[in-house]
Amino acid sequence: MPAFRYEAIDAQGASKKGVVTADSARAARSDLRSQNLAPVTVEQIANQTGAAARKSGGFFSEHLTNVELALFTRQLSSLLEAGLPLEQAFSALLEQSERVYIRDLIASIRSEILAGAALSDALKQHPTDFADIYCALVASGEQIGQLSRVLSRLADYIERRNALVQKVKLAFTYPAIVTVVAFAIVIFLLTYVVPQIVSVFANTKQKLPVLTLMMLALSEFVRSSGWIVAVVVGFLIAAARKALKEPNIKMRWHTWLLSAPLYGKFERSLNTARFSSTLSITTGSGVPILKALQTSRETLSNVAMRAQVEEAANSVREGVGLARALSAHKHFPPMLIHMIRAGEVTGELPAMLERASAAQEQDLERRALTMAGLLEPVLILAMGVVVLLIVLAVLMPIIEINQLVR
Repeated sequence: MPAFRYEAIDAQGASKKGVVTADSARAARSDLRSQNLAPVTVEQIANQTGAAARKSGGFFSEHLTNVELALFTRQLSSLLEAGLPLEQAFSALLEQSERVYIRDLIASIRSEILAGAALSDALKQHPTDFADIYCALVASGEQIGQLSRVLSRLADYIERRNALVQKVKLAFTYPAIVTVVAFAIVIFLLTYVVPQIVSVFANTKQKLPVLTLMMLALSEFVRSSGWIVAVVVGFLIAAARKALKEPNIKMRWHTWLLSAPLYGKFERSLNTARFSSTLSITTGSGVPILKALQTSRETLSNVAMRAQVEEAANSVREGVGLARALSAHKHFPPMLIHMIRAGEVTGELPAMLERASAAQEQDLERRALTMAGLLEPVLILAMGVVVLLIVLAVLMPIIEINQLVR
């Protein structure tokens, strides 16, 4: 049964907006009139958020944010745990939704459910809002008859992931701000302050110090040819992005990232945390291990680790234990391997994976804070050295003039 967005006038003359489900637009208008509402506009919204989003697919196209996805999952889980049927749960979500896009999305899913579709199939119609792993977990919850429990675990997973991402972003926010401000200050000094002050000595026959001459040359280059540097940097970035689309180059680059000084362990912790947390929730929700490995592999951003998970999945398919299959590759930390092996022995693999995931998330947070803590003084020191050189280049001619006067 399709859903319709409407705007109507009530008996007191006030405008009212909302969503109604009906077989057709005419039936929707009749339903509104039976509620003493005079319909002004009635537009069908069923499947708009799915098909239209797939067509637009742009960067600025509307979609659920991570926070909204977590809230939607948590609310739906709570309503189902309270014993509400799925259709009534979506009706309750529809009534309390504030953003128009979310109302349209919920109404579209609700209409699919009323038409007899399973929740997982209805969610698949909106790939920009619900990833494959989300739909797969919902489908597993439907199959084992534990949809509310699976949704609760899924909400925990999304909230924990959002919290981790937020902590990492906050850790690198200050270094990023310092970098931008430092570049802005240096460019301002070179393009405006240095020429203005040093031009005072242009009409004198005084020989300028080497540092001042170098700073003047650099200032002239930035003012006259700075745009060339910007274009070259932009071209190099575009060329690097294009080169990384080649599978072989991308594989070599990602393999190097895993062993890069300082950043390598951060990259490995980030991907290991994603892998272990996803594998924990999928196996704990009744997803078969091979399907869980495939789903978990898709959450990895490092293609070298993806390839190793694919090889491990092939080994598991042949009867090899998961811990043994992963231990054949060097990029997964020993702690994760030991926890998986303990889970296989005790039959508590999801619980052990969850513990490993929590440990990896703590390690990732610690490494992010450590990297940010190291970057801050380095950036401040570098900015201080550059500003000191500029100040010396300006002051040295003044000091020499004072010495001549004396």
